[in-house]
Amino acid sequence: MKIIFHYDCGPWLAQRLKALINDGMDIAVCAENDQVHFAELLPSTEVLWHVLKPVTATHIETATNLRLIQKIGVGVNTIDLDAARKHGIAVCNMPGTNSRAVAEMTLGLMLAVLRKLTLFDNRLRAKGEWRWPTPWQDELGEINGRTIGFVGFGAIPRVLAPILEALGAKIVYTSRSPKDDAPFPNVSKQELLQTADIVSLHIPETPETRNWLNADAIKAMKPGAILINTARGSLVDEAALIAALKERRLAGAGLDVFVTEPVGVDNPLLALDNVTVVPHIAWLTRETLTRSIAIAAENVLRLKAGSPLKNRVV
Repeated sequence: MKIIFHYDCGPWLAQRLKALINDGMDIAVCAENDQVHFAELLPSTEVLWHVLKPVTATHIETATNLRLIQKIGVGVNTIDLDAARKHGIAVCNMPGTNSRAVAEMTLGLMLAVLRKLTLFDNRLRAKGEWRWPTPWQDELGEINGRTIGFVGFGAIPRVLAPILEALGAKIVYTSRSPKDDAPFPNVSKQELLQTADIVSLHIPETPETRNWLNADAIKAMKPGAILINTARGSLVDEAALIAALKERRLAGAGLDVFVTEPVGVDNPLLALDNVTVVPHIAWLTRETLTRSIAIAAENVLRLKAGSPLKNRVV
């Protein structure tokens, strides 16, 4: 079965993919920025292993043999689902495979902002500066004693909340429906914004959640709060966030995702010293890839056998 893995593969991952040849999988690796090679491969491919590069209606129409788009991850907002339905192409995702990795990155971003890790790192590397601006010492903080507000309480907050509680944080969350098994209070959006020292986003992108953190919501946040976003950039009004960070109404932000990706070098967020940024890699660990490839390969075998697919979305 012909498969495109639409991602840049390092040596370790390439070896893992070679091991699948014995299962009848003909896997062509195509870097996300190689549009020419991708266009060459699409007409004959039967399965597309998709990571982040958007799958458009044009791609789907070109791929006349395509039977399955397998998302390597959870969010399917980068796939034209209507076009997939129209052409009878199954779409599957893999919830839970990256939860541990994203939870750990979320914690890392919290600590990086609280302790100004990137500023200290850059200053020491670039200038050998052992000292730092005296006002910085007034802005350094700990997880202990802070209120962490999770927006959504799915797999990632469930991993992270007990860790943060063990570090001395108070946990609250807001969700459309209370989680009966969650030992933390479900509060209103307004209460979370007004009381949380750190707001961490963990909801999918849908028409209802786009701009969830709009200008009014950002104004409602506790003065000096920190925003962490490892979900989707479209959840946040980026212009309003930039303004709040510049004015120091918000103390900082840790961002793995942006409204436009790849993020442009002229995006003002990249110039702010109270923002820590990474390029949508919260999910990316060897462990996540191991789990993901196993599920993707299983769905290929299920497709060949005519069996129900795991985690089918369309």
